[in-house]
Amino acid sequence: MVPATSRQTRTFEDRADALAHFFLRAGEAPRLLAYDDAVGCPLDQGLAAIEWTGAVGILAQDDLIHAARLGADAAAAVVERKDADQRVFIYFGPRMDAPPADPYEGTLLYDEPGVRAYIFAQRVHAIAHFLRATHGLGAVISMLGRRAPELRHIRRWLQALFAEPAADTASTQMLAGWFATGSAGVVFLPRHPDAPYTYCEVGAEEG
Repeated sequence: MVPATSRQTRTFEDRADALAHFFLRAGEAPRLLAYDDAVGCPLDQGLAAIEWTGAVGILAQDDLIHAARLGADAAAAVVERKDADQRVFIYFGPRMDAPPADPYEGTLLYDEPGVRAYIFAQRVHAIAHFLRATHGLGAVISMLGRRAPELRHIRRWLQALFAEPAADTASTQMLAGWFATGSAGVVFLPRHPDAPYTYCEVGAEEG
């Protein structure tokens, strides 16, 4: 169920103004930024990818998302997860006929039909493999924050964000997004060159 939410939307003609407002509203909240800020990350596939990866047990609700690519036919991610008394970084991606070379920094976790996973001790090595495998196309990466956002918050607030039908002119290409326990905010790229940037914020209603 999508929680009762408050919603506010603002538009900005200038990219710098949109991002300035985004960072002001985000504060110290965990955030994801598009690897290619001219392309963004297509969120129209985001909810479906989150749902199926959770349903088949690939991702867990308390995973921290350090990088993700959400495509129409495949998804890839780097998550931070607790393993015994330490934190590890796991790359999940599609199993391809000609995958990138096995990373010497990581260990093959499993190789199943449709998905291949590697475990890394260091975030930088996991992100590097993610970028080699995906080329960063349509990807977001956790940057400029003290910690990565939790999958549970991303899932909850994306459901709330798309609970209302979008206008035909609305873009679903995320430039930047922050996700906290009580609220979240996303900047969408313009759908057309002369269209504005849109910032949408959702939060739990008080009362």
